[in-house]
Amino acid sequence: MINSQSIIDIIDKFSGFIGRSVAWLTLLMAILAFLVVLLRYAFNFGSIALQESVIYTQALVFLLSAAYILKQDDHIRVDVLYRNFTPRTRAWINSIGTIIFLFPICGFIFLVSLGYAGLSWQIRETSPEPNGLPAIYILKALIPLFAFTLFLQGLAECLRNAMILFEKTVEDV
Repeated sequence: MINSQSIIDIIDKFSGFIGRSVAWLTLLMAILAFLVVLLRYAFNFGSIALQESVIYTQALVFLLSAAYILKQDDHIRVDVLYRNFTPRTRAWINSIGTIIFLFPICGFIFLVSLGYAGLSWQIRETSPEPNGLPAIYILKALIPLFAFTLFLQGLAECLRNAMILFEKTVEDV
């Protein structure tokens, strides 16, 4: 039988692999942005496809790294009170926040984006700009994937917090 720690490890490895892989796209994004500026101002040459590639690369990074950021605990949090709480209190806050906020948001985004991405795939949507990038439908398909991977990592975080909340201490025995 698979235990909670095994599930956490599998999800963490999955999120870690995607997050580390996507991190390299930030370098690509910086290079592309540099090229856009260089070509525009040094050579008076503009490319819609190149400009869109910067935006789409940023979208890829955001959508695919969200679960990794949650795993690393690098997401935005107001730490004024949180940093002084005990690990058990933090586990309660994290669990309640994940169940009340993260899971419903992920579910909503997933359900709403399925139709949005599905329609884009049906019509093989391309950029509305002349000479823009083709295959926008691939980018839009990442929206439900974003919600799914974030939900999975939220599940791992809930399981991790449950282990903190329900672990037996010396005083409990």
